[in-house]
Amino acid sequence: MHITQGTFSYLPEFTDEEISKQIQYAIDQGWAVAVEFTDDPHPRNFLWDMWGLPMFEIEDASAGLYEIKECRKAYPNHYIRATFYDATLGRQTTALQFIVNRPPEEPGFRLERQEDRDRVIRYTLHSYATERPKGERYSNGSGS
Repeated sequence: MHITQGTFSYLPEFTDEEISKQIQYAIDQGWAVAVEFTDDPHPRNFLWDMWGLPMFEIEDASAGLYEIKECRKAYPNHYIRATFYDATLGRQTTALQFIVNRPPEEPGFRLERQEDRDRVIRYTLHSYATERPKGERYSNGSGS
């Protein structure tokens, strides 16, 4: 299952050159660059772990791409995304976000149906990734 979260999620994976161009576009807009990672891409898990601090003052995309590559080295079997924050007064939100790394195998999700009182039906999305402990979900158990 190919997880589709963030901008460009229905497109083929970006090359590093294409990622670099997107980073440069964000920098040109005045947005801060951040790198985040997780091994649980559940849609409600929107707070991923931060790779370092957001980069507010960079002017060249190579700094952002360097941090993405370092995060890939440390967590090759995790989801990694680039997030671009617009700190403009009145906006102050994520302006652009896309996945730049995926584990080789994406187990996906299953929909669980529960019948409740008064014929109410509830649905829960279960991530197969969470069946293993954090740090062992996509790897050989080494946490990376």
